Amino acid sequence: MSGLWNWFYSKGEDTLLEILSSGPVPQHIGFVMDGNRRYARRNHKEVKQGHVDGYAALRGILEICMRLGVRCVSVYAFALDNFKRSPDEVDALMNLAETKLLELCEHGELLEKHGIRLNVIGKRSLLPLSVQTVVKKAEDLTKNNDKAVLNLCMPYGSQDEMVTSVQTSVREALTLNDPDFVITEEDIDRNLMMSLVNSPPLDILIRTSGVKRLSDYLLWECSENTQIQFLSCYWPDIGLWDLIPIILEYQRKATMFHVGDVVPPFSYSISIWQHLF
Repeated sequence: MSGLWNWFYSKGEDTLLEILSSGPVPQHIGFVMDGNRRYARRNHKEVKQGHVDGYAALRGILEICMRLGVRCVSVYAFALDNFKRSPDEVDALMNLAETKLLELCEHGELLEKHGIRLNVIGKRSLLPLSVQTVVKKAEDLTKNNDKAVLNLCMPYGSQDEMVTSVQTSVREALTLNDPDFVITEEDIDRNLMMSLVNSPPLDILIRTSGVKRLSDYLLWECSENTQIQFLSCYWPDIGLWDLIPIILEYQRKATMFHVGDVVPPFSYSISIWQHLF
C-alpha cells in the first residue's frame, strides 16, 4: 500500500512541477538555510545530525529547483560569524562540508544529471586546508558544466564581499593613473564575488526558521527587484509545498508586466492554484 501511495505522491509532484515550470521561472534563488540547530533540539537529535539533515534538505531543494528550470541557486552554508560558535560545532561543520563535497566529487549524480557547476564563494583562506583541497577538486570537477550553477557561500559575509569589491575597484583605478577617475556603482557590482562567477540577478531570497532578517547575506544583491520570503519551517523540513506559494507569487507579479491582451499560457494554471491556496 505504501508503494502505491509513494507512486501517487511522486506523480503528483511531477504534475506540480510541470505546471509551475510552464510559467516565468526565477533564474536565481538564494536560500538562508536557517534552523538546523533548533530542528535538532525539537527532534531530540544532536546538533551535528541537524546539520546532516540540513544537507539532505539542500539536495532535495536543489533537485526541485533544477526541475523547475532555475538556472542559479545560492545557499548560505557558513557565515563568517559562524566561526564564533563553539569549536566543536565549527569542527563538525567543517568536517561535514569536507565529507559532503567529497561525496559530490565521488558520487556527483545530481550535479552531473543537471549539468550544475559548483562555486564556493567567500573567504576560502579561512577554511581548513583539507576543506580547501576538496573545494578545488569539486570546482574543477564541475567547471565544464554549463546548464546551472550552485553557489555555496562559505565562509561568507555580504559586508566583506562589498569591502573586497571596493578594494579591488580601488586597485584597478590606481593602475589607470587617472586622477579624475571615479569608481562607480557598476565597478563595485562587477567586482562582487557573485558577479565574478557570472551569477544572474537575484530574483528570490528565502529564509527558513521564522527569523526575519538577512544576517549579512547578499545585501547588495537584494535590490528592489528581489522578492524576499520568510518561511516558518526549519531548513531540514523545507519541501516542495513550501516553495509553491513563493513561485506562484513570483509568476503572478511577472504577469503584471505583461503587455497587451494576449493571456499568458500559464495564467490558467495560476488561476487553478489560487483556488487551492
